[in-house]
Amino acid sequence: MPVLLADGTIAHIRRVHREDVERLIALHAGSSDTSIYHRFFALSRRLGEEYVRRLCAEPELGNHALLAEIGSEVVALATAEPVTGNTSEVAFLVADGLQGKGIGTLLLEHLASAQRQLGVTQFMADVMADNSGMLRVFHDAGFAVQEKRDHGTVMLAMDTEATDAAVNSADARERVAEARSLRPLLRARAVAVVGVSRHRGGVGREVLENIRSTGYTGDLYAVNPHLQDIDGVPCYPSVADIPSHIDLVAVAVPADRAVPVIADAAAAGVGAAVVLTAGFEEAGADGAAAQAEMLRLARASSMRLIGPNCLGILNNDPGIHLNATFASVTSSAGDFVFASQSGGLGIAVLDAARDGGLGVSCFVSLGNKADVSGNDLIAAWTDDESVRAAALYLESFGNPLKFARLARRLTERKPLLAVIGGSSAGGRRAGASHTAAAAAPSAAVEALFAQAGVIGVQGVLEMVGTARMLLDQPLPAGPRVAILGNAGGMGVIAADAAHRLGLVVPEAGPDLLERLNAGLPSAASHTNPVDLGAAATPRAFETGMGELLASTDIDALLTVVAVTRVSDQEAILAAVDSAANRTPTKPVALVILGVEATPKSVGSRQIPAYDSVEDALHALAHAAWYSAWRRAPHGSVSRVDHSHVESARELMRTMLDRHPDGGWLPVAAARSVLGQYDVGLVPSVLCSTADAAVEAADQAGYPVVVKVADPDIVHKTDRGLVIADLRSAPDVRAAVERIYRTLAVDAAPVLVQRQVTGGVELAVGMVRGPAFGPLVMVAAGGVATDVWADQTFLLPPVTDLDAARAIRSLRIWPLLAGHRGSPACDVDGLGRLVQAVAALAVDLAEIAELDLNPVIVTAEDLALVDVKIRVEPRLTISAT
Repeated sequence: MPVLLADGTIAHIRRVHREDVERLIALHAGSSDTSIYHRFFALSRRLGEEYVRRLCAEPELGNHALLAEIGSEVVALATAEPVTGNTSEVAFLVADGLQGKGIGTLLLEHLASAQRQLGVTQFMADVMADNSGMLRVFHDAGFAVQEKRDHGTVMLAMDTEATDAAVNSADARERVAEARSLRPLLRARAVAVVGVSRHRGGVGREVLENIRSTGYTGDLYAVNPHLQDIDGVPCYPSVADIPSHIDLVAVAVPADRAVPVIADAAAAGVGAAVVLTAGFEEAGADGAAAQAEMLRLARASSMRLIGPNCLGILNNDPGIHLNATFASVTSSAGDFVFASQSGGLGIAVLDAARDGGLGVSCFVSLGNKADVSGNDLIAAWTDDESVRAAALYLESFGNPLKFARLARRLTERKPLLAVIGGSSAGGRRAGASHTAAAAAPSAAVEALFAQAGVIGVQGVLEMVGTARMLLDQPLPAGPRVAILGNAGGMGVIAADAAHRLGLVVPEAGPDLLERLNAGLPSAASHTNPVDLGAAATPRAFETGMGELLASTDIDALLTVVAVTRVSDQEAILAAVDSAANRTPTKPVALVILGVEATPKSVGSRQIPAYDSVEDALHALAHAAWYSAWRRAPHGSVSRVDHSHVESARELMRTMLDRHPDGGWLPVAAARSVLGQYDVGLVPSVLCSTADAAVEAADQAGYPVVVKVADPDIVHKTDRGLVIADLRSAPDVRAAVERIYRTLAVDAAPVLVQRQVTGGVELAVGMVRGPAFGPLVMVAAGGVATDVWADQTFLLPPVTDLDAARAIRSLRIWPLLAGHRGSPACDVDGLGRLVQAVAALAVDLAEIAELDLNPVIVTAEDLALVDVKIRVEPRLTISAT
């Protein structure tokens, strides 16, 4: 796995193989006496070589040792040797020249993750008291650490659990490393364009012309072995021949020549490359192999790579002014940054930003995302004070869990908008559980955005309009919007649109109405929407807006100006600005009708002007949602006892040993797995005969439910294999025999349960996919789950407040809250169940599907009536 050191250097962390023995011996041989002494508590190089040879001879080597390499050189080693069943002793050796650059911390994080999968909950280490660097590694990583000092030695004990502090520390280090690593790309001071022809029209030549014509402030070079200069730009045969250090190289040669160019740039120490050329991974196996080789060369020299198959990069920073794209559109400078996987959509955004008055600081065309991804840019943008809002267009997520974590860090400080392509592709699996059937790709994207605070938009114009609102206006304190204008019909349309978008159009209260009546013409309608009449004066606009913005019942204002021949447009817009300035803490959106060209913004408040009330209200609705997300506390993630997790993992291993391809767990095993997570299961008895079922029913007490216990029958109710309201022994016997007849068998295992009456039926589940990993569902339940289609999805980890928000978003929520005087249900218990399913999804990567339907929630508690779990060989998506 590639990782970034604190100085932006790219290292690679992987498991140790037996073939690494000589390179590991070389690491020890090249270490200083002090490093050897700190590692082995003795100045003996023989100990180092003996240790490496013993380590590389161990059969379980890959589970307990990691190395870091830069290029072909091994630069660090981390080992975890078992002490007890859940404790390992760890040790590290880092090459002298790389100590203090974060490589030890990265190894510790990855080693803890690998060991957690083996059930190790604690690390132990003996560190010499004067080894301040290694002591700092343990404490700075954010894990829970205890230490005891004795005669110059510090004995450390560290939990391997990835606490919030550990994750936050790792993210903070990564943000710093990403910013430094991407500096040659985002702040390039010297650029070379490779593949520049003498004549105009080719990609390389047009990139060169864009750089020249837009006022690039750095040094510019061209690479062409047949020319000495191109219109005054110095030209050299290769990147290595350029006498100056190059930060960024733009590659526009044919695909079959791109790999040698990257090799040349890597050898010259270039910091970043933008590969504009197409014909790589998107073109088939040969192209994918060439792309992989480019990436290998780049990482070996710590060079960052954009593309291939991309449009380039644009930086409007006045100190740089770099347009290294072959696009013809330009944009003004600002504090909005954007990255797109599609070059064409990037052009559309730049075009819309120019027309909409949105200033762009930086645009990055990601192309095939061989190296630099949206996640990398999010990490770099988070702490960049010049960035006030960011946006992405993505067609795929390389690591959704990491995206969610990094995006949340950014959105806690500044807005992030996203358009996702391909999220509506068919993703339903026939014959699967209710949870899997509901979890289409769009549901995963919506869950990801909702938890990470990402503002999802439907297209380019909506993105630009929302960005203008977020950048130029304050965030609204709530969803209550007032509508004022001189076109009554548009006010009605706007009120309807606001309701559809989740905004509230409150009726003017008595105090506000009194002030509006006193200040506005009597012919006007003074409720909300406020209709000033077609002949409204500038004073009427200023007075009405002023009263609405001053009201504590209003969070935002939409003003509609319909320009006529009797209107004084300039005076009205000046009045709009004046009123807005008196209450600068509330956002204002403006729609101007009846003009040939709508102004981009109005007045000193930079009030954004839109072409339609729908566009304006979309922007206000997104701003209100984001503001609410920013204000809401995030909550906490529940923790599960490690011993319970290990017990559940043992059940998974047993199942997969017997059935290597996986399948549905037997009922008893599925219930046992859930039992490790403190889930309230309805007491059930597994019976193999009708006589046993009758005995179980007599002991449980009537009424009871009898259902088939074959785990491979997923939709039992559809086949009449769940029979309820059985009130006597003959009823039970008849039900069992009916199940036998339906299955055409003489005997089959059945489950007998005491019938749960009353309450509200919910469904809670989880499905794991190859793109997003585990997705947790809470939904209206019972046999009509698919009909109601009332569900919300969450991506683990799930906090208590995430779970509460999901439950309250359901249309069935009023029944849970106590509809028409009925008692409120145990919503807190339901939230804990949702969190337990999320924790189980994280802990047990073997679980592909889990379906709890129905979950009957009453005022006192909740009961899990039916449990289905399907397992398959482990499929994991790393969160690191």
